[in-house]
Amino acid sequence: MIPADAPGQPAYWRDACAALAADPVMAQLMARYPEAQLSSRGEPFVTLVRAIVGQQISTRAADAVWARLLAAVPQLSPEALLAHAPDALRAVGLSARKVEYAHDLARHFAEGRIDPARFQALDDETLIAELVAVRGIGRWTAEMFLIFNQLRADVWPVDDIGLQRAVSRHYLAGDTPTPKALRAFGQRFAPWRTVATWYLWRSLDPETVLY
Repeated sequence: MIPADAPGQPAYWRDACAALAADPVMAQLMARYPEAQLSSRGEPFVTLVRAIVGQQISTRAADAVWARLLAAVPQLSPEALLAHAPDALRAVGLSARKVEYAHDLARHFAEGRIDPARFQALDDETLIAELVAVRGIGRWTAEMFLIFNQLRADVWPVDDIGLQRAVSRHYLAGDTPTPKALRAFGQRFAPWRTVATWYLWRSLDPETVLY
């Protein structure tokens, strides 16, 4: 069963599902979860600031800090964030380190070292390299950005615990793959590894995966 088109769904989704349906596990997961809901999560700078805010704290705590940050900086832009001194940002609940990360991200955008207008012309690895040059943004965060903001079709985040667990459950009889083994395993899903990842994540969580 190929999922129906949904509003905001990537244009490639049905083609990806048709190709992935040759894999029995994928075919079963697509039939179980027909309501594909991957859609872009908004403006790139805001998305990345929110990723920094949410690092190593609970979702509830991250939501509270995020709400206070938006109250302090309602028009969240690189320039607006840089205009707020570290003490002001710490007052909303950001740690000193996260303030450093957020300001470094803002400088990369303000100085054009990260330019969303160029993203479409960059391949996945080049865009990841630009993002991880920012303090506090690692490869996993960059890959989540490619999936949930840029809707790239072929991202396979081998360091993601959820993906490791799902592949272990559905394909490896409970054995946990190393990132190297998982990278090799994922080749069977190329060039639609984002879609395979989404369904594997969904198999572990009754709620649609968001970032």
